[in-house]
Amino acid sequence: MRMKKLSLALLAASAALAAGTSLASSHREGPSITTSPKVDGTDFYMFRSYEGVAANGSGGRSDYVTMIANYQPLQAAYGGPNYFQLDANALYEIHVDNNGDAAEDITFQFRFNNKLNNVSLPIGAGANQKSIAIPLIQAGAVANVTDANLNVNETYTVNVVRGDRRKGSVAAVTKAAGSATFEKPVDYIGVKTLGNSAAYATYASKHVHDIKIPGCPSGKDTGRVFVGQRQEGFAVNLGPIFDLVNAPLATITNPANINAAAANSIQNTNVTSIAIEVHKDCLTAGSETVIGGWTTASLRQARLMSPNPASGHQTSEKPGGAWVQVSRLGQPLVNEVVIGLKDKDKFNASKPSGDGQFLDYVTNPTLPALLGLVLTGNAAGLAPTNVPRTDLATVFLTGITGVNKPATVTPSEMLRLNTALPPVPFASQNRLGIVGNILAAGTDNAGFPNGRRPKDDVVDIALVAMLGGLCMANGDNDTYKFNSIPGVAGITSACKPSSVPAGAASLTVHDAVDQAVVPFLAGFPYLNTPNAGSQ
Repeated sequence: MRMKKLSLALLAASAALAAGTSLASSHREGPSITTSPKVDGTDFYMFRSYEGVAANGSGGRSDYVTMIANYQPLQAAYGGPNYFQLDANALYEIHVDNNGDAAEDITFQFRFNNKLNNVSLPIGAGANQKSIAIPLIQAGAVANVTDANLNVNETYTVNVVRGDRRKGSVAAVTKAAGSATFEKPVDYIGVKTLGNSAAYATYASKHVHDIKIPGCPSGKDTGRVFVGQRQEGFAVNLGPIFDLVNAPLATITNPANINAAAANSIQNTNVTSIAIEVHKDCLTAGSETVIGGWTTASLRQARLMSPNPASGHQTSEKPGGAWVQVSRLGQPLVNEVVIGLKDKDKFNASKPSGDGQFLDYVTNPTLPALLGLVLTGNAAGLAPTNVPRTDLATVFLTGITGVNKPATVTPSEMLRLNTALPPVPFASQNRLGIVGNILAAGTDNAGFPNGRRPKDDVVDIALVAMLGGLCMANGDNDTYKFNSIPGVAGITSACKPSSVPAGAASLTVHDAVDQAVVPFLAGFPYLNTPNAGSQ
């Protein structure tokens, strides 16, 4: 009975979690993870692949699902001489729940190896000549996979685990040609080393690998994988937002002022993306078409630091013990602006099945009150009054009935995607996703919170919902209408416009940055070519 009550409470409070998905991406969101940036997850995307699809959502790569996990936030493009290799002592994972029980059924595990080639140069002449190791990761221009001028070759392996991530059956994902070792491109050091942006794009594309995934249905066991540096694809005024939202309320509630308050402050930075494309029928189970997804990173429980490290590459520590999860990311921004500061590390270490422990944060979110305090001087000035929050119908903990809710579901935080809903070509995507269908009649049901695409403006979507925009759009009907979704007549709610202090402003609130203008690629791996370290 207690679990039943908890499940009902989580379902009713799911909107409160949406209230947390606002203002900034999950960059450096927990105290402990700031000390380990290589394993800090920043964004997670999961969507039906729209590369080459027709207007009706067919053709191209439409039968595939793309999952992208970004790590190492806020990379300065000029961050040499070592740049941003992934941690060879870490375990990076993408998890899929395909039966709604809040536990992983399929996990893709990524392990990295950074091989030092020990490139040396002859210094001196005759009997005095010595071969001396160079101090850089490159000795000249680079254009090819495992280029001879690279002093460090970055490679990785991918395993697919079915069942529990630590106890399930494990098999190696391989290249279509058979090798189980995948090459990663070096970061975009600069144009002298790697050429202009077009040249780097060509170089990086050589590291998009066709793969074979064991255990998938016959003929549906292929896909693609890419790991490498990308331009930061998230749009936000990161500095002003965390400076007590240093923008006037009139600016962030006027649609004409998008991109007017400040520049997208993180577009000149890079991230490292782990991207994998898998046939949708390889991810689903039985007749259930909804999958849930999240990414984690783990480190060994202990490490022994040597006071006298030997020559080599990353040899100063010896890790041991069980894997310990140190980063978790499903829905964007939850840990950053919903979970209380004292529990952020706990959330990073938690699993979806344990999300009941964070119930108070999602039923009574502090962020709306904080916004009211810093923007109006009154904690109640913007926060909807219908606490516990039941006004947001996107149901982040269970999925939306008829859209992306599994037939049976344990309430938990993760991205959920209905693989039966067709993708939408990039040019036709509504940056407000499902919420855009509520605010104005639309037909794009392939976007956030039904999964998440790079173009989806999760900040604006969540701000509208958080400040009660769905109540205002719905009037006094107590029902939220999801336009053009077969079988969805509406979802009953307990909120009315009178519960929304922000009034009509809640319908137009934004962060003054337009996600739709961020440059992206038309196809896999979708995130744009990274910024160069030097021009």
